Amino acid sequence: MTHSWSAAHKTAVLERMLLIRRFEEGLVRLFEQHAFMAHYHLYIGQEATGVAVVEALSAADRIATTHRCHGHVLARGADPGRALAEILGRSTGYCGGRGGTMHLSVPELGFIATSGIVGGCIGLANGAAFALKQAAGDAVVAAFFGDGSLEEGVSYESMNFAALLSLPVVYVCENNSKGALGSVGGGFPTSVSAVKDLTDIPRCFGIPVETVDGRDVEQVFAAASRAVAHARQRKGPVFLHAVTERWAGSQPLWPELATGETDLAMAWDASRISGPHAAWYGQHDPVLLYARQLLAAGVLRQDELAAMDRSVADRIAAAGQFALDSPLPPAGALLDHVFA
Repeated sequence: MTHSWSAAHKTAVLERMLLIRRFEEGLVRLFEQHAFMAHYHLYIGQEATGVAVVEALSAADRIATTHRCHGHVLARGADPGRALAEILGRSTGYCGGRGGTMHLSVPELGFIATSGIVGGCIGLANGAAFALKQAAGDAVVAAFFGDGSLEEGVSYESMNFAALLSLPVVYVCENNSKGALGSVGGGFPTSVSAVKDLTDIPRCFGIPVETVDGRDVEQVFAAASRAVAHARQRKGPVFLHAVTERWAGSQPLWPELATGETDLAMAWDASRISGPHAAWYGQHDPVLLYARQLLAAGVLRQDELAAMDRSVADRIAAAGQFALDSPLPPAGALLDHVFA
């Protein structure tokens, strides 16, 4: 199966990736201003994977995601203002301020759940896939999770169950442990497994596996399209293994803008790439990599890329102001949606 995006489509994909990047950078600034107080996880360095997989889905498909969810909801078309309002605990947020950063979910865009529990979304995706198999139609479920989820028992049980019942679920393992310090090195914990190749786990259940470069948006889209088609034809689950180099700002226990705000001019001016993170800018940043690709192909000019960045920055600034101006939930709403 081959896919060809038009120039306009490629430009729109890059703009969505850039929107996620500027959203996450803006979120760090809001945290530094004490606009919210909660642990959070950023999607910087993984934008290509989320955008590409969502591109391969239809409007009827469902999504389950994890604590690193901001990129997924934005890729699906969520309003950045309402997303930021949710993270800030405001009543205008998608969940009325109750979900926050790790449970940000947008049901109207097909999200069945966002679970902050490692591996939690895998079982939820299975449940949705089981329901979709019973219903008419060909909708599928995409489950986003990190490599650490494969240390949890629910992942083994879920994959076994999905394989036995041929459930229409695409497991998207976003493996960002490459280059991670891990807890031993003083960084955020990363997966520790006796399994040398994590893809051996789904293979043992007879689940087809494809490993892709998670930095390459078009490569991920092609693989995701194959996986979705497989599940849509009711041939059973698929395991998509997207590998990225962990962004330096996700190394510490608390995220930080270790690489600063992205200088998009690095896409066309190599002399601007320097410092301790030069290798990441040059080889691993998916936004810069795709921008360079489109510039080289003549899809975009430098001035058009710069104008796109200004437009996205303005949109994120307005979203941040919307969130800050939004009211906190009233005290009387404390017990709304509480069953017992």
